[in-house]
Amino acid sequence: MQRINQPDVLAAVTAAFQRYEQALVSNDVAVLDELFWHDARTVRLGAGENLYGIEEIRAFRQARPAAGLARTLRNTVITTFGDDFAVCSTEFTRAGSDRIGRQQQSWVKMADGWRIVAAQVSLMS
Repeated sequence: MQRINQPDVLAAVTAAFQRYEQALVSNDVAVLDELFWHDARTVRLGAGENLYGIEEIRAFRQARPAAGLARTLRNTVITTFGDDFAVCSTEFTRAGSDRIGRQQQSWVKMADGWRIVAAQVSLMS
């Protein structure tokens, strides 16, 4: 039987997700890079870009403007499956915009900690 949302695993993934969010809004590229799986099979489908592999994700992060990154999260759902897999889904809004952003990440517990192996970001009107 699959163990879903074991308290210790859920706490660890939630902390990793919150660390990612803080790094995202503060443009901490080093932490953002750390939290993605360093592999050519990592995928990030963004609002305006499709990135395949950690090298493309790194290049995107390094070139992205550091201004206007603040956002408010809502409807965040984190679900863990067993000891080493989780899905994090959230919506976000930014001041001055009516658009609703959506973000979903697949996290896997690797030898060096929880890492994002796939991510998707989209915007609704």
